[in-house]
Amino acid sequence: MKIPTTLKHKPVIVSENYENVDGRYAYNSDAKGLSLGLAQWNDRGKVDISAKVWRYTGEKWSRQSEELPLHRVLDLAILVCRAKLHFKEAYRYEKLYDTEKPVIDRVGLQGDAMTVAVCTDNEKINEDIKLFSQALSDDDELIGERLRMLSSILKEMGY
Repeated sequence: MKIPTTLKHKPVIVSENYENVDGRYAYNSDAKGLSLGLAQWNDRGKVDISAKVWRYTGEKWSRQSEELPLHRVLDLAILVCRAKLHFKEAYRYEKLYDTEKPVIDRVGLQGDAMTVAVCTDNEKINEDIKLFSQALSDDDELIGERLRMLSSILKEMGY
């Protein structure tokens, strides 16, 4: 299925078969494509690049399609990696995290740091963290494959 090119987001680089590789939803996904392109929020004279997940309901392109600035896509990747690293050793804690120190890490970015922490404001955190940990474990093969590919590409780029 072809990603629309007449909407506000202007695709430049696309993956139009994303539905075939969308993790557990592969071959049965409403996420039909991914694109990198010119952001829909661009003003005259100011150009931002964004990433977009294109969803299709079977009849029309969905309003649930998401568009993110590239730095946020990478920030999400950092968050996923940091979470994976935490849960690798989380079994050491009775509640899968240090209840005295719920901050997992502070990742230095742009002169400050992105705080990565367990959401202790969640009133069901003790149940939800177990469910999260199990889901992360269940998807380990899917996530691991993507992280290995990302690592390989980053090394090829010199990072």
